[in-house]
Amino acid sequence: MITTSRRRRPVLAALVCALTFATLTTGCSMDKDNNGLGYQPTTLDVGEARAKAKRLSSQIYDLLAIKNAQTTKPGPGIIQSAKDPDHLYRVNHPWSLYDVPVSELQAGFQRLKDRMPGNGWEITKYGHNGTKANTLELFANSTTEKRFTVLVELWDKPAEGKKPLILVNIVSAYFRAPQGTDLDGEY
Repeated sequence: MITTSRRRRPVLAALVCALTFATLTTGCSMDKDNNGLGYQPTTLDVGEARAKAKRLSSQIYDLLAIKNAQTTKPGPGIIQSAKDPDHLYRVNHPWSLYDVPVSELQAGFQRLKDRMPGNGWEITKYGHNGTKANTLELFANSTTEKRFTVLVELWDKPAEGKKPLILVNIVSAYFRAPQGTDLDGEY
């Protein structure tokens, strides 16, 4: 069972990913023409954006290559922009692998780090995050699907009563929904 604080962590990680991604790829400039994002959002159908996130997520799963692990089930969802909720959205796809020995999680995390650069990912940050748990984390930007980034965390020393796991969170920069799209009807 995931605690409330653990549920909030993926959301915070997604925000960090989105801000890091936007800053790394476009700088911090603010422009009224693009809602202060610092870049011009690409127009993309919500279903297509979700499909891209799902493909990237599957690729991460394959690169980890951890057999017999359990995974969480939710698929990619969208988050509407607070500045323009009728037109701008981003994709967020958090999931995790668990119920395997810590040594398998550690080996999978190392495989992922080693394989990402040759498989369409540019690692932008890697190392321990300095928290009490000193979690090992990896940030990477997709070079094949522009405007998507991932945060992967190895929780190999979880708090007592918690299971070791690998947390993956794919997040996109903001996209503009095609004209006529009702983002309130999307999930």
